[in-house]
Amino acid sequence: MAQEEDLRIFFQAVDTDNSGSINETELQEALSAGNLRFNRSVIAQMIKMYDRDQSGSMSYEEFVSLHKFLSVVQNSYAKYARDRNFLELNDVYLALQETGYSLDQPAFYTACQSFDPNKLGKFRLDDYISLCIFLQSARNLFGAFDTKREGRVALDFNQFVYCAANLRL
Repeated sequence: MAQEEDLRIFFQAVDTDNSGSINETELQEALSAGNLRFNRSVIAQMIKMYDRDQSGSMSYEEFVSLHKFLSVVQNSYAKYARDRNFLELNDVYLALQETGYSLDQPAFYTACQSFDPNKLGKFRLDDYISLCIFLQSARNLFGAFDTKREGRVALDFNQFVYCAANLRL
């Protein structure tokens, strides 16, 4: 109960314009205060993932959903970082599995290449979070087309373009 109240107080502090919702700028500043630095497109994707009313900003309830997601991701990172400030590729793989993302090796390595800015095979927390945001966004979009929940979809070209445009970070 105290954690819920703390989260509401934090939300209100982040909502600097007192609009009752958090926009990209407010979310980016709040995450930066916690030493998490993301480019604007990642912040926009975070909001898009949980913006159920498609307002372009986050209500308190939507913010709580993002907070839960980020907590799970940060906990999986912390478990495998083992007092380091980074995860190596094997650790990333294990942490992703624990977070619920099972990827085959080609998909895993391709995704990791996209989110490893220095190409050293070492992921800081913000790199790992960005990767998880991409994977969750991909899962959400895939689920919209996998109506039978078979783990497979067939897309026509227009659907493919729609998917590609929606996943662009």
